Amino acid sequence: MLVLGIESSCDETGVALYSRTHGLLAHRLHTQMAMHAEYGGVVPELASRDHIRRLVPLTRACLADAGKSHADIDAVAYTQGPGLGGALLAGASYANALAFALGKPVIPVHHLEGHLLSPLLSADPPPFPFVALLVSGGHTQFMAVRGIGDYTLLGESVDDAAGEAFDKTAKLLGLPYPGGAKLAELAESGRPGAFDFPRPMLHSHDLQMSFSGLKTAVLTAVEKVRAEYGGSVPEQTRNDICRAFEDAVTDVLAAKARKALADTGWRTLVVAGGVGANRKLRRRLSEITVRAAAKGRLKTPPEAVRTYFPPLEYCTDNGAMIALAGAMHPERAQPAQGFDVKPRWPLAEIVSQAV
Repeated sequence: MLVLGIESSCDETGVALYSRTHGLLAHRLHTQMAMHAEYGGVVPELASRDHIRRLVPLTRACLADAGKSHADIDAVAYTQGPGLGGALLAGASYANALAFALGKPVIPVHHLEGHLLSPLLSADPPPFPFVALLVSGGHTQFMAVRGIGDYTLLGESVDDAAGEAFDKTAKLLGLPYPGGAKLAELAESGRPGAFDFPRPMLHSHDLQMSFSGLKTAVLTAVEKVRAEYGGSVPEQTRNDICRAFEDAVTDVLAAKARKALADTGWRTLVVAGGVGANRKLRRRLSEITVRAAAKGRLKTPPEAVRTYFPPLEYCTDNGAMIALAGAMHPERAQPAQGFDVKPRWPLAEIVSQAV
């Protein structure tokens, strides 16, 4: 089964070909980062128009890379949601029109399931079951993954997600778009301990998370520094704030990851989504150990955890993860006879009840 995957949920246009027999054959990605940088953030109307311009040439290039033709496609998978409504419509309409013309079915895909399965694209994919940390845009969630389509939501952010907090904090500091990546870069030059920000819900005894208060703490610190320095923030101080913010986020995510592993009893952690590319987070989560309970003893030696990350090129939105997710769900194939998109598609619709 050869699946063409179409991703257009936000500001990346992704196209890929995935074979259930041979794996990923080819993928192409166009990012709109430079276009939106002028405006300091994603402009939905511009994003939608650019997807329309890119989809046909990207598909042709992808087919050429794989040595395939349109006739070889067995199904077209596309991101149905969540995401920007206009951007989703651009990809969904193209996918359905192409499938209709070819007489092939379409497979609607939940964007977050694509991220969830993206580590399976690596040369060393994780075995089931595993705990997954999804850190993508406006979503930060821990999930128990027992197999394809068998997911349980363990906990999630109750307000700002980690990615949102990165971007909003970067904006507070006047960093250029995309701010989250720039913040992480500057954090490497920050001095440890120069600022001490709160770790929200670190000891909440559950897997819920909150990063809104952390963002507010950064705002308070920035305003104080600006008052002291006549409206400006010295370069080193800015880097110190970035370092302290990143430390706080990674401390919370690492602590919650340890709890999720302890609660499930599993020793495999998978990290997916755009924030999964953050180098400090990768280091912290790669060093996780979990102390297991044992009868007759209060403590046992900590057990090593195997942590998996998708290759960096699959951390951001991409067509490969959508093609993969579609290929893993042939039972969801349906005729291309009409479609809708789900900009606010609740994750609960593809997972079992939270535990």
